Formats: sequence, C-alpha cells, structure tokens
Amino acid sequence: MHRTIETWPGAARFPSPGRLPVGRRLCAVLGAALVTPRLAGAARDATWQQFRDRFITADGRVVDTGNGSVSHSEGQGWGMLLAQAHGDRATFRLLYQWTRSTLKRRGDALHSWRFRPGAPVSVDDPNNATDGDLYIAWALARAGEAWADPALTAAAAAIGRDVLRLLTRSVRGHLALLPGITGFEDERRLVLNPSYLVFPAFAALESVVPDARWRQLRTDGLALLRTARFGRWGLPPDWLAIARSDYRMTPAEGWPPRFSFDAVRVPLLLAWAGYAREPAALAALQFWTDPAHPAPPAWADLSTNALADYPASGGVRAIAGLIAEAAAGRAYSAPLRIETADDYYSAALKMLVMVASRAT
Repeated sequence: MHRTIETWPGAARFPSPGRLPVGRRLCAVLGAALVTPRLAGAARDATWQQFRDRFITADGRVVDTGNGSVSHSEGQGWGMLLAQAHGDRATFRLLYQWTRSTLKRRGDALHSWRFRPGAPVSVDDPNNATDGDLYIAWALARAGEAWADPALTAAAAAIGRDVLRLLTRSVRGHLALLPGITGFEDERRLVLNPSYLVFPAFAALESVVPDARWRQLRTDGLALLRTARFGRWGLPPDWLAIARSDYRMTPAEGWPPRFSFDAVRVPLLLAWAGYAREPAALAALQFWTDPAHPAPPAWADLSTNALADYPASGGVRAIAGLIAEAAAGRAYSAPLRIETADDYYSAALKMLVMVASRAT
C-alpha cells in the first residue's frame, strides 16, 4: 500500500555513502533499539498480544490507525505473517477468513487493496496492491508448511501464480514487478515501487510455485536497487519510473521524489533476505545515523535533499537497528514494547523487525 496519500495512485493512471557513524553516535541515534536484550519467547508473545489487541478486530480486520482506520491487503498480509510467526493459529484463521471474504477479487487469486469502514462501498477500487498479495501468499506458504495444511499451501500457490502471470513485465531483458494490475504502465514507462520487492517472499513462493521468474525477480530486483539510488545519501525512492526505451531510472513524476514511508521498508526486506550489506541498505543506515541531523528524519527529498521537520517513527528506528547489527554480522535484539505513541504502521514495522531478526 502507498503510505503517503490515502488514494491508491494506480486508480488515476499516470499524472500529466560516507563512512558509517559508529559507537556512541549510533547508540544515541537509534536509542534502545540497539541495546535491548534479546526477547525471550514470553516477551515476544506478550508484544504480539499487545499488537493484536490494539490493531486487530474480533473479526480479523487489521486497522490502520494512522490512515483513517482503513484496512488494506498489506496489513492483512502482515497480520497473517505475524500470527504464523507467533504460532497463533486462531488469529491467523480470522485474518485469512476476513481477507478472503472481503478483499478477494473476482476472476483471479489476488486481492483488492483497500477496505474503508463506513463508506457506501467499502471496497470501492478493485485494483490490487502487489506487496499485499505477496505478503498474504508468503504467510499462507509459511503456515501451510508449519501446520502441515495443504489447503493453505494451495492458496499460496494460486496467488503466486497470478502474481507471476499478471504483474511481471520484461523491460530490455530485466524482469519488473508492477505495483498493481492497472495504472502503472504506458507505452513510455513503468512505474514501480521498490518496497514491493519482497525478497524473502520470493524464495518461499518458489517452493510452492517452482518457476525461474522468482529467482529473476530477486536477481533483477537487487540490480535495480543498486542503480535506483538518488540524492545526497544515495537512497531508493518511494516510486520509481523505468523508461522502456533504455531502462533509465528516475524518481517517478506525480509522486513526491522522496525516500519516505514506503521506501523505509527496502532495507528491512533486504536484511530479512540476508542482503544487509547491499548498497541501498547501508545508504539508509548512513542516512539515519548522519551526524548532520540530531534524530533520523521521517523522509528525505531526493531532488533537493530537504528533510522532514519531524523524526522517523520508532518502527523506522527499529529497522535502522536491525540493519546496523545485521550488516556487522551480529544478532539483533528487537525492541521489547509497542509504545503508546506508535500508530499501526510504526508498531507493524517493529513487529516485522522482531520476526526478521530471527532470520538474520
């Protein structure tokens, strides 16, 4: 899901590294995220219960408290991933039932991207969000394996097949992943969202849908992120345009040219898949620990180098902590608590860091 505007951008079609700071500096910027002891199982379960109680309704809807209390396929997929990781089969079942009954599209295995409570038509845009479908499929694949449930594995495979069938495009020999079925391509270019490259999901889905395109998405996605870096810090943008004629990459017109609420997930997903020392991940860490600003800013403009006048959330700081430790080859100890100030997105990022830390 696109985090910076409430309306899904695809619906409207196209609108006309310095040295890493270390030691005290790193600890001061990232705070407790670097020094919290490793969570014991009971503490992890308590944190999951806290997240579940605050952001998941009794019928299995994940509520985005920072975005008008909507629900979206991304959040449902994240909730399913977290429930599976914590062995919470009852919550997983509720989440999947709500997702399937409310967001499932007709004619394919994908999901509409948004549910608006109280709206005359709660699901008013049939377009999908590819990251949401990848997270849902990945959660189903993990659950199918962990709980020996072939029906969940089959559901994961159906989504994976339609992601490959409907959402991949070849541009001058490179495989690209569209953010949604409609609204992100014309005769001149594709518009991509780098944070939709869910690298750890590609390997999991290859196990249920054997297809060489999963590996190509991984290889070409890493190559894309090594090139698609802009501004003073060499950061990936939230939205990226790729020219069909020569594969030239630029921040996409029609969206702010920022490293912000979408792109902060790029380093998380790289580290989760074992690529914490990729340039895009290290560049993000350099940005978040740059001594030129006293606290990590929420975003950077990649054209002007202007910074947000408010700090990054606790969830983003947790990602920074994960990258710092994973890039150094050390185990990361995830934050213990969801704070009162955390909205859904910040809390979800913290929870994802907790799960990712077990894989890095």
